[in-house]
Amino acid sequence: MINIVLVEPEIPQNTGNIARTCAATGCRLHLVKPFGFNITDTQLKRAGLDYWNDVDIYYYDSLSQFLNVHKDEVMFFSTTKASNIYTQVHYPNDCYILFGKETKGLDEDILRQNYEFTIRIPMNDNIRSLNLSNSVAIITYEILRQHGFSNMKLYGKL
Repeated sequence: MINIVLVEPEIPQNTGNIARTCAATGCRLHLVKPFGFNITDTQLKRAGLDYWNDVDIYYYDSLSQFLNVHKDEVMFFSTTKASNIYTQVHYPNDCYILFGKETKGLDEDILRQNYEFTIRIPMNDNIRSLNLSNSVAIITYEILRQHGFSNMKLYGKL
């Protein structure tokens, strides 16, 4: 199962959209404090619609707490500073993908310590970054594609 980790998310609509993506894909959502909003924020709930009950959510008081709890897990760190393109990495089944806060991303110390596990989404030089919820969706669906979209509805009917 894919584990999406948001480190200090700041924008409630992004977190709500990501929760909805997690509901649609069966991913677990890990939220690392501090948040830039109240977890009961109306915008957060609106963006996640009525999918909140379909998401497995875990909360952590700090990144160090999260890293201590999951120290033996395979983790990848999404950043514009990575040398690995997200499609060129093989993701094991129970991996954790960490995303930093919207204004600053992940702390550079954690990126340096785990540089071989950093991943990036290619984009034009003059663009600083993609929207957080878009980045989560792009990388999540690549991981699902690599695993054959197992346990997902693949076809629709008219």
